[in-house]
Amino acid sequence: MRRHIALFAVLALALSAPAVLSAQDSGGAKPDRKDVRHDRRDMRRDRKDIHQDTKDIHQDRKDVRDDRKDIREDVKNGDVKDARHDRKDLRQDRRDIRQDRRDRRHDVRDLHKDRKDLRQDRKDVHEDKQEKKDSTK
Repeated sequence: MRRHIALFAVLALALSAPAVLSAQDSGGAKPDRKDVRHDRRDMRRDRKDIHQDTKDIHQDRKDVRDDRKDIREDVKNGDVKDARHDRKDLRQDRRDIRQDRRDRRHDVRDLHKDRKDLRQDRKDVHEDKQEKKDSTK
């Protein structure tokens, strides 16, 4: 039974592969315009993410300053238990800063990649228009 199913799957794949491959090539300029739209949308999202990550970094830096201040006050007042708790908060806030900086760095990298893709897609759309214009002459 398994052999029949496997044979059927291979046969179906062999018959459908040429149709799938030829359908991908006959799209024309429409996929390029969609690519432009998707790249612009990705760029907007990346800019938004960068802005949010930057805000998070500023907030985390403020938290670190506040934690340091709390630790100094706790040590000055002799409250060791609160000082330990504030040190734990300080370590967590430093981790948050590192994570937000990493996220922002990745978003900036993605933004550059999307800009490059957008330029290429616009170039492709322009070339397609030129080819269409030249073919009608």
